[in-house]
Amino acid sequence: MRTALARLSVLPVVLALWQFAAWAAGGHSYILPGPLLVAEAWVSRWDILLRQAGTTAFEILAGLVLGAALGMGSALTMAASPRLRRTMLPILVASQAVPVFALAPVLVLWLGYGLASKIAMAVIVIYFPVSAAFLDGLRRADPGWIELASTMNARPTAILFRLRLPAALPALASGLRVATAVAPIGAVIGEWVGSSAGLGYTMLQANARMQIPLMFAALLTLAVFAVALYLVVDALLRRLIPWQSESLPTND
Repeated sequence: MRTALARLSVLPVVLALWQFAAWAAGGHSYILPGPLLVAEAWVSRWDILLRQAGTTAFEILAGLVLGAALGMGSALTMAASPRLRRTMLPILVASQAVPVFALAPVLVLWLGYGLASKIAMAVIVIYFPVSAAFLDGLRRADPGWIELASTMNARPTAILFRLRLPAALPALASGLRVATAVAPIGAVIGEWVGSSAGLGYTMLQANARMQIPLMFAALLTLAVFAVALYLVVDALLRRLIPWQSESLPTND
């Protein structure tokens, strides 16, 4: 309860700073609308914002599930086969060398303006942190455990799934947290490039019509969903991996 109250106490400070920045901008709502104007825009268009938020939320969640599954599968494959690891790892790194904005028009061209291109963008953004973190965890299992299992004639697959996999779960959890934080990026970029629904589409349309308070309302809706999603995933990972060590204080 104290932690929740401490977090909520930051909200009035943020709103006050926001209002001060709006005044410093000369009170021009087309540059930086104040929190009251944004709240009025949200209340007056809440039905549209929630409907568009549902579309973006589906894109983010679908991309998160598919990207995490693909990243975990790739990491397990590379950990099981050194030959495949030498082949796949450069491709994995090269896939991140191309800017996401450069891939978005291509995916829209191939997959259309519907949900598929937005989900594919989210998958691309999510895939690398999950696969890289999970592979690193699989490679950093305790060598003593691996040596002991080898002396007991354990099969490589048994070593992978019974020793390396449980030891790599904390690293996988870190990758999933990063993936959850960046998941909205892919979906929103896809909506900016070409779409007919979603919060990114709403922001573009509001900006084109100079409805800046509505644009900020859509942005805040996206931010609230992203933070809530991260908190939910973080809480689930803490419950699923209770043995993950934590040296930082938690009861400030």
